[in-house]
Amino acid sequence: MIAILLLVVTALAGGLTVLLRTPGGTSRPAPAPQGDGQIDLAREVADYTSRFAPGRGYQPPGAADRQDIATAVGLLLDGHRKQAEQRLSQRDFAVRTVVDRPSGRHFAEVADRTDTAVTPRGWGRVYIDLDHRPNWSVQVPHPGFDLGTEQLGVRVLRGSPGGILVIAGAHRKAGVGNSADVAHRQDTVFHAICAELARRRMPGIQLHGFAASAAPGYDVVASTGAGSAGRPEGGELADALGGHGFRVCRAWVRPCPLEGRTNVQGQVAEADHVPFLHVEFSPEVRAGGRPAERAAAAIAEITGRWAREPVTD
Repeated sequence: MIAILLLVVTALAGGLTVLLRTPGGTSRPAPAPQGDGQIDLAREVADYTSRFAPGRGYQPPGAADRQDIATAVGLLLDGHRKQAEQRLSQRDFAVRTVVDRPSGRHFAEVADRTDTAVTPRGWGRVYIDLDHRPNWSVQVPHPGFDLGTEQLGVRVLRGSPGGILVIAGAHRKAGVGNSADVAHRQDTVFHAICAELARRRMPGIQLHGFAASAAPGYDVVASTGAGSAGRPEGGELADALGGHGFRVCRAWVRPCPLEGRTNVQGQVAEADHVPFLHVEFSPEVRAGGRPAERAAAAIAEITGRWAREPVTD
């Protein structure tokens, strides 16, 4: 009997992905579309963050901007893409589906249309896994300042299914005062999105970097930020990092530098009783190569479990 291939069209987050259904019942994505949707996510993020610099490229958003963009991200997660696109368009944001060539995975990219303008607003970017139910986030608050954290974020996103990558849209020192320091400001688009994810009870890991002189003797400083909801995951992550050869300072065991107690995303996560991990990496780990691969593999031991656990209200 000749096997018949049936085309099954499945809606993912309001977008369409074509699956090839075989007689044995297994599915695989159809060949990815050609054209602008084909990207290398690492290169895309590198191009995006390469434009960041101190003293320029950031305009503080209004309350309505923050609320609408965060609400639209929530609509995408609920599968209401058209409504999300309409709301984002009102704030000069756009959504497109991209295929990350190295991983073969489909992502929804939520991007500020002013990114390439002469005066970008610097409100950030989001990548949402469309091939799996989103269950967790990796957050990069200081791209271009904590060098290499944006590329580590891409590695982490690729490392486990169901992830959401949230990247700040400007250098930490781009704005007036600390207005662009999204890890310590609640009036940013970055914070509004992360707070929406915490409200949905999605655990998150936030990536930072420290100077070698700030934590001598350590490769990583692991913390649960302002609270203790992520203590079990923190211990597991520290063990995994240690297993990969890193020297880890555990902030819940002993005083460590850069513990992230004042991190506002961690404060919101703790208020919602959602696991949050604040992790600082040395320059060597963030430089790429084998150290970054080992760090991402250790993190995947945690995010992989988050991906398997259903998000509960």
